[in-house]
Amino acid sequence: MKQILMPIETPYPPEISEILKTYPQRDGYILKLFRVFANSRRFLKKAVPNLLDRDSPLPMRLREIVILRVTANRNCEYEWGVHVGAFAEHVKFTPEQIRATRTEGPDASCWPEEEGLLLRVVDEICEKGDLSEETLKKFQSAWTLEEQLEIIALCGVYHTVSFTANISRIDGEDFASKFPD
Repeated sequence: MKQILMPIETPYPPEISEILKTYPQRDGYILKLFRVFANSRRFLKKAVPNLLDRDSPLPMRLREIVILRVTANRNCEYEWGVHVGAFAEHVKFTPEQIRATRTEGPDASCWPEEEGLLLRVVDEICEKGDLSEETLKKFQSAWTLEEQLEIIALCGVYHTVSFTANISRIDGEDFASKFPD
């Protein structure tokens, strides 16, 4: 029997409903991606929410740079668009910076030095699963050990998120942005 990975619909099983209550919502709406996660209780419990809490050692703007760049690198318009739609204004990205997360390299003139370095770090992790010696030295100087681990973990989690969203072929959310041309 063919099994298609897609968002589950209500009514949710009681144990899934309880877990979904811990996920971010927009006016009670549970994002399609989270409902795709709900196909597996284990995945739903262990996936993304653990890195999107207020206890992150990284400022929200830097977390969003990592997320946008990873999802752009993985060609995941769904998740890139959700984060642009939900957070870009809050973290004060300019339209040029939003576009650059998808279309330009880390040396684009719209990025301050630290943010350009972060983009380079993300690009190298996405491409090689490692950092060049030069980038590694800068990475180690720019961020604490806790922040370094958070950046690495965000890259890993948003690879998984991108793979899940892309493979499940979920349509974009109504409030989400589209990739720039």
